[in-house]
Amino acid sequence: MYPAEIVLPMKQELVDAGFEDLTTPEAVDTVVNNEEAVLIVINSVCGCAAGNARPAAKIAAQHEKAPKLTTVFAGFDKEAVEQARKYMLPYPPSSPSMALFKNGKLVHMIERHNIEGSQAMIIADNLTGAFETHL
Repeated sequence: MYPAEIVLPMKQELVDAGFEDLTTPEAVDTVVNNEEAVLIVINSVCGCAAGNARPAAKIAAQHEKAPKLTTVFAGFDKEAVEQARKYMLPYPPSSPSMALFKNGKLVHMIERHNIEGSQAMIIADNLTGAFETHL
């Protein structure tokens, strides 16, 4: 588990951009099963989260068809992350990562290997393309 003083500013970056911070398995269940469409960003302390994933998520959040925006933090909100990853199967655990759900079903996934070495704008375009396709 990472110390709160390291994690909280990274969590706040997405919260300030309109993302709901999910900290319990029950909160994850509620948004996946009760929202028509929801994006879950698995946030992380790694460099690709800071340089690519969080900036991309914030850009995509501005899209006119953006779904409900949520986030969980790997290495900090362990149970919430584990619950989110159950919904992301058959994809292996990956952080950072981003998953779009519609009516409780996973419809689009961006794994860490799609984030590492990519530019935030390319990742954001991937997300907004998924919003256009599925929402």
